[in-house]
Amino acid sequence: MQQHIVRGPFAFTAQAFGPAAFSGRRALAVLATMAVLLLSTPVTVSRRPVIEDAVSAWTQSGRVSWYGPGFHGRRTASGEIFDTNDLTMAHRSLPLGSEVRVTNLENGRAILLRVNDRGPYVRGRIGDLSHAAAAKLGFVEHGVVRARIELL
Repeated sequence: MQQHIVRGPFAFTAQAFGPAAFSGRRALAVLATMAVLLLSTPVTVSRRPVIEDAVSAWTQSGRVSWYGPGFHGRRTASGEIFDTNDLTMAHRSLPLGSEVRVTNLENGRAILLRVNDRGPYVRGRIGDLSHAAAAKLGFVEHGVVRARIELL
């Protein structure tokens, strides 16, 4: 007579868990099921962040300018030394160290910057970028451009 183990609505015989349970066809079926599950699991290989796919919860649009020559080598609000060749910017309220994407709305160019200073102190502007950032965005000659800042 077989001994029954009852758990909830299911009833199993004691033989269902013994060594004979995994022999022959049953073992082949278990292995085939495991293979199908392993092969059907999606694998993500890419480790590089895709800038275009990032969605920002905070954005600001307005005029940005660049600063540099008179401030190069001076201490920023974050305590680091300002280098006009770094990809950094000043913002009035974003936390220091924040990563942002700045997009030039006139030519569509966008770059990632780090907020390391406070400013701008000119009315009507939302950010001051380093010379290197302004060059990559293509507005060094103009000095000021319409842009969008997105917190990442």
